[in-house]
Amino acid sequence: MLMALQLGLAPLRSTVFRNLFIAQTVSNIGLWMQTVGAQWFLVDADAGTAMISLVQTASLLPTLLFSLLAGVLADVLNPKRLLIVMTAYAVLIAGLMAALAWTGLLTPAVLLILTFLLGSGAALSSPAFQAIQPELVPREQIPDAASLGSVAMNTARAVGPALAGVLFVFGGAGTVFAINALSYVAVLAALLSWRRKPTAVDVEREHIAMSMGVGLRYLAAAPIVQRLLTRAALFAVPASALWALLPVVAAQHFHFDSTGYGLVLGVLGVGAVIGMLVLPSFRASVSSDALLALSALLFAGGALAAAFLPFAWAVVPLLLAGFGWTAKLSTLNAALQLTLPQWVRARGMSMYLLVFSGLQGIGAFVWGLIGQAVGARMALVIAAGLLVVSMFAPLFLPLHPMTANLDRELFVTWPVPSLVFDPDPADGPVQIEVTYHVEPADREEFLAAMLLLARSRRRTGGRGWRLYRAGEESDTYIEQFVMPSWSEYQRQRTQRWTGFDHENILRVARVAQRRDQRHLFTEAVD
Repeated sequence: MLMALQLGLAPLRSTVFRNLFIAQTVSNIGLWMQTVGAQWFLVDADAGTAMISLVQTASLLPTLLFSLLAGVLADVLNPKRLLIVMTAYAVLIAGLMAALAWTGLLTPAVLLILTFLLGSGAALSSPAFQAIQPELVPREQIPDAASLGSVAMNTARAVGPALAGVLFVFGGAGTVFAINALSYVAVLAALLSWRRKPTAVDVEREHIAMSMGVGLRYLAAAPIVQRLLTRAALFAVPASALWALLPVVAAQHFHFDSTGYGLVLGVLGVGAVIGMLVLPSFRASVSSDALLALSALLFAGGALAAAFLPFAWAVVPLLLAGFGWTAKLSTLNAALQLTLPQWVRARGMSMYLLVFSGLQGIGAFVWGLIGQAVGARMALVIAAGLLVVSMFAPLFLPLHPMTANLDRELFVTWPVPSLVFDPDPADGPVQIEVTYHVEPADREEFLAAMLLLARSRRRTGGRGWRLYRAGEESDTYIEQFVMPSWSEYQRQRTQRWTGFDHENILRVARVAQRRDQRHLFTEAVD
């Protein structure tokens, strides 16, 4: 256990990671205080189950709306500068919320609007936070860094709600919101102290619309990532019920005030922190699929315990549910970070946040309506049943064997194209044609290899990929695909092509002889 703990804490040896980890923990404590303060503000206002659940929706719905844009911004812009701007924005919104609460001008509607605006800042910054992890720690420490990220959130879940409950009683919602505003200052300080290494200058800055389109095409040609996102969705929708309905359960079933509600959330947070201590050992002996299934079962148990057991009896199931939450998030998060190449990592993580947090936001609203109609207990029973069903996902949707095991180092030893003129970066579209000679006996192996190569071309920005067989020569095949511009083609060759993609070219080369490659530029004809 001690060795596993030491391995799990290894990323903290990095000064920059450690500073950001501490700062994010402080900020997350403030964020959980804000969430509890907002929810209990509505409880005191007797706003109803559906309105209370909208706090979760208002904070998570921006992820659904802005995640793709956030991923593009994090990949195209300097992520450090983006994070500094969005953190400063969060200070202003949280400060405004506190001021309105202190002056008595805060209404339930205004509270939800400001919660949405605060969630928008988080949505626009989250992909950048996720994408910079590989810059802060070695590749082999990414799973532990992901676990520590969950620890930062769940330590906050253990501490923040309890503090919020006490402060809400003695200082009101305004004090809780003000501390949240101050907590963001810690993140600003950590970001400003980070001396980020300079990155290579791009051929030409990507346009946002084109960058978003390239990210979507990457996802369409990345079955490993698609499977991870699907598994995240299967968990996120039913799991959102517990977070959305817990304030109602605490008030109506446990008969708690805001301090007691903070204690309930604290139990889940403590379970998540305990999970960090044992997850390194679990990863060494349990497959990712088994760990994801166990996580769903434990969270289902926590939902049922919250619905039916007295709080004293529900403590252990809620602790285990907290462990399940951390295990689920850190496993999926680490798998994605290790699977995505650097050039599209922020866009890929934004899609993960879009699925996981966005569906939680929608789910919270839906579970609030269900709870209003049939009661919070019955809604939690339905959610627990769906979580149990999701346990069997490995039977029909197992994680791909190559998940987190792909060669993501850049392959940059391409031959320079020999052209008779120097294209401008914006020239295009450019059609690339590659001619191959294939012996009849190797045809089936060649076609199988070309299928994998086609995915690599599409993942890295190629459009309209086709493979033709020459009618005049039975052993000749022509591969064609289009790049939107010469600069996009240069990016494909120098910034997007990984070792795994080059392995696909080598598979083709083993059974085919490349005869020729041509670059055809669109020519305007009057």
